[in-house]
Amino acid sequence: MTRRLETRLGELVAEAWPAPSAQDIGGWLLRHAGGVTKRANSVLPLRDPGDVDVAVESVERCYAALGLPAVFSLDAGARPEGLDAVLEGRGYELVDPTIAMATALDGPCDRDGVEIAETPSQEWLDLWWSVDGRYDHQLPMAERILTGVRAGYAFLDGAAVGRGVPQGEWLGVYAMAVAPAARRRGLGRRVLRSLLGWGREQGCERAYLVVVERNAPARAMYEAEGFAPVAGYHYRVKSVTPE
Repeated sequence: MTRRLETRLGELVAEAWPAPSAQDIGGWLLRHAGGVTKRANSVLPLRDPGDVDVAVESVERCYAALGLPAVFSLDAGARPEGLDAVLEGRGYELVDPTIAMATALDGPCDRDGVEIAETPSQEWLDLWWSVDGRYDHQLPMAERILTGVRAGYAFLDGAAVGRGVPQGEWLGVYAMAVAPAARRRGLGRRVLRSLLGWGREQGCERAYLVVVERNAPARAMYEAEGFAPVAGYHYRVKSVTPE
């Protein structure tokens, strides 16, 4: 399971969190979504583009034209090998080390009061955005990203939400959020368990999620629910020198 997720992680995340616009430049997928989330506004380097310096300069020009910083998402499958060091040498900062965790889907399918819909309601969106909204007025773009692929949207007691994306044998778990006033009541666990059960119903055999390394409480909860760290990625973001 570990090897398969390591080799597919970047593509799975890109598929589950789809940028409205993506351009292939020599095997590097350049994605943008108006700056909403680094996942949807970064380069996924899937294959060796040949001349790396030329490719990086092309990336920088493209993002500059969009008014966005140049960002790369780097995991074990990033190509060519050594790209991380090249970017570091060009002044790119390492940002948001992220851990991918996985588990087998072999538990019960109890919804435990959690509603799962095929589309996110406005209440779902408002709750998620109240916790994870970091982009001012950009909820419409965030919704466009969320609904760009088939998913299940879990909602519990107006206080907790989550999103599950069936991807063949894998279920991707995203957008987990609990209202601050409702935390430490086990609502997040109930949402997670319901999504895992729903994933089994969709034919998925295992689940993965990604969580930033610094989020120790979330990591502890996921580990308690049977998830184990198996892979990871981080971003390289072009530094901007003040004039």
